[in-house]
Amino acid sequence: MFRMILCVLLMVLLFSMVILVEGKVRLGLEILINEKIDLIKGKRIGLITNQTGVDSQLRSNISILSKIPRVKLVALFAPEHGIRGEGIAGEYVKSYIDEETNLPVYSLYGETRKPTKDMLKDLDAIIFDIQDVGVRHYTYISTMALAMESAKENRIDFIVLDRPNPLGGINVDGPILEPEFRSFIGLYPIPNIYGMTVGELALLFNNEFRISAKLTVVPMDGWNRGMKFDDTGLYWVISSPNIPDFETVLLYPCTGPIGDTYLSVGIGTTKPFHFVGAPYINPNKLIEELLKRRIEGVIFRLVYFIPKYSKFQNEVCKGVEIFITDRNRFNPLETCLNILDIVYKLYRKDFNWGDKSGGRYLFDLSMGTDKVRKYIEAGMNSKEIMKLWKKDLENFMVIRNKYLIYK
Repeated sequence: MFRMILCVLLMVLLFSMVILVEGKVRLGLEILINEKIDLIKGKRIGLITNQTGVDSQLRSNISILSKIPRVKLVALFAPEHGIRGEGIAGEYVKSYIDEETNLPVYSLYGETRKPTKDMLKDLDAIIFDIQDVGVRHYTYISTMALAMESAKENRIDFIVLDRPNPLGGINVDGPILEPEFRSFIGLYPIPNIYGMTVGELALLFNNEFRISAKLTVVPMDGWNRGMKFDDTGLYWVISSPNIPDFETVLLYPCTGPIGDTYLSVGIGTTKPFHFVGAPYINPNKLIEELLKRRIEGVIFRLVYFIPKYSKFQNEVCKGVEIFITDRNRFNPLETCLNILDIVYKLYRKDFNWGDKSGGRYLFDLSMGTDKVRKYIEAGMNSKEIMKLWKKDLENFMVIRNKYLIYK
């Protein structure tokens, strides 16, 4: 009998702990609906969102906002990958009428990447509610910035419903984007990993880069800077076709830039951004060289894979799969630099820096500078390269600290 009572008590305790964990973070969407609905009462609203725009019970923000009395949701705006997240990276997104809501869906990744005057003519406010991944070259934050500019130009309110930075709010790393490398995968001089929520970024963009929109950020409740996404009690919703889970988010700052070179990172396989390889690589030699570097927080597995689309489609690629063994010691950019350095030295005849856009390598646009590429070509090691962006990071941290909502 005593054992039975003890088991029941333990089950109740565990269940209570699960409830506490799941209720740990309340999203900006939930704060708006439950506490700050007056911000949008009586207004005609446009919503920039996608499949990640859900509450903690996975209910769609489109559905929620369309049912609130005295709030008129009149238009939807689709970023890269579309309003439902079905489009692949770089694919043109069309404007259309949404069959589920009968609302117009205006593309912000088609003929224009910035809302036009005609798109905004009947609106009082735009809401931005998308889950970010915490990395500069992911395009949703560029969509937010350009929409803020349009809101300013058309004298309408801009409201950001805040969500967690899945990488947490402490780690800040990478080169600061240089003006000549400004593109849609990097509009402003911030580092690759910026350690801010989209709400905090919006405040920084609005003031430091003189957008000057009429901006309101609806903060979360219960989030702190030490939390990574799986500390929040929230469900990860696929943020784009090749970011299916949180483990991929952790690897993305490392392998995302590598994927812009003449290497596959597993796009077109069931483990995008987990692999690094190419038909010309000897995987045993690659692992041997990686092990010599004693890279902290990761372990590598020899892997063969065949991408079904994207780079090296239907070709056998050989390389490594990356496993994170210690998140606190794993440095994604240091790992990235080591991999590229080894491949560049071993396979200089086969490897190249990949495709260009506007005359610049996509890799350079992802890094926000061509210096990283040139440093690798010059034979500098990862620690030497990272020291060279330290001072710029320190300057950025001073600016960043002015806009932090969460302590």
